Amino acid sequence: MSFTNSFSRPAPEVTIGFTYGPDPYDINFVFPIPTSDHPILETPLVKLTPFIPRIHAETYLTRTAGYPELYRYYPFQFSTLDELLPWIEGFIRRDTGSILFAIIDKTKSGDVEGEEGALAGTIGLLKTSPENLTTEIGGLVVFPPFQRTHVTTHASGLLLRWLLDLPSASPPGLGLRRVQWSAHPENVGSRRVAERLGMKLEGCMRWMWALRESAEGKKGREGDTLRGRPGRDSVLYALCWDDWEGGGREVVMGLLKPRIG
Repeated sequence: MSFTNSFSRPAPEVTIGFTYGPDPYDINFVFPIPTSDHPILETPLVKLTPFIPRIHAETYLTRTAGYPELYRYYPFQFSTLDELLPWIEGFIRRDTGSILFAIIDKTKSGDVEGEEGALAGTIGLLKTSPENLTTEIGGLVVFPPFQRTHVTTHASGLLLRWLLDLPSASPPGLGLRRVQWSAHPENVGSRRVAERLGMKLEGCMRWMWALRESAEGKKGREGDTLRGRPGRDSVLYALCWDDWEGGGREVVMGLLKPRIG
């Protein structure tokens, strides 16, 4: 099997305040990423490919424009490249435990260079620890035209299969022990996805994030240094290796069957 952690492309002309990143683009993830020659992160309907700013960023912003509700429960919101690119560079690329994937819907007309399909959203991994064999699925943003289709389930299921299958499996996985998923307590959609994937509810972590002033959260106390930014609780789900081998894999693989709609 061969892997790659970089993409070599011509450097673009950049006129904004923050560049698209290094050239060639360094994914900088702690685990190797399967190449297109080994379609581990792919079903007949959906493909996951590393989010490369010069390829995906402008389409991402076009697809999210006019939908501020996509960021309703998040501490971030992006409307320009000057907002999006520093976040990708600082929060994702420079952290070896994080990676962001572009979700490609293979059932739609292609609008992504080099891909036979349309950009449907993003999904990522956070807090990945090879020392503990753990990670968290996050950064899930699915554009409204692709919601309530196969996209979210297939993107999430593909990651779980890759993360929890052993390296000796076919196709090979990373053999992690734990994959977690956190959601705003009122984010019913996110919670339903976790439950559909067979994840187990473990509890609620209070005051985990400080959100944007316009986001939905809990009011903080008077006089704290965040000056009115609301706080967010997170309900925590997880799927561990023993859940996976105790029937979880069959649940996810059933969801990955090629049903459209």
